[in-house]
Amino acid sequence: MMVRFIIAAVFISVGIFIFAAATFGVFRFRYVLNRMHIAAQCDTMGALLCLVGVMILTGFTFTTLKFILCIAFIWASSPLASHLIAKAEYVSQETEDEDSFEEEVIDK
Repeated sequence: MMVRFIIAAVFISVGIFIFAAATFGVFRFRYVLNRMHIAAQCDTMGALLCLVGVMILTGFTFTTLKFILCIAFIWASSPLASHLIAKAEYVSQETEDEDSFEEEVIDK
């Protein structure tokens, strides 16, 4: 029982560390895509490690199956959401650059 608790504590601690590092990274990075990347890493790895730690604590029950479904949903939706955010940022930067270029040409 004590070994299971220690292993679970290690998983949860590493997951919380990843969440803390990602939170620091979101506020520290300047560029939107860097912030988006670190937030996506927080979702995938931090949540995975914390949920695995909780699964180890609870043992193999019906709740464990629910946690597995949560992990599958997070791992399926987080990369998709990150990709859409990155694509929106890229498209908005592309149109802003074109608009500023046209204004510079017209002004001269």
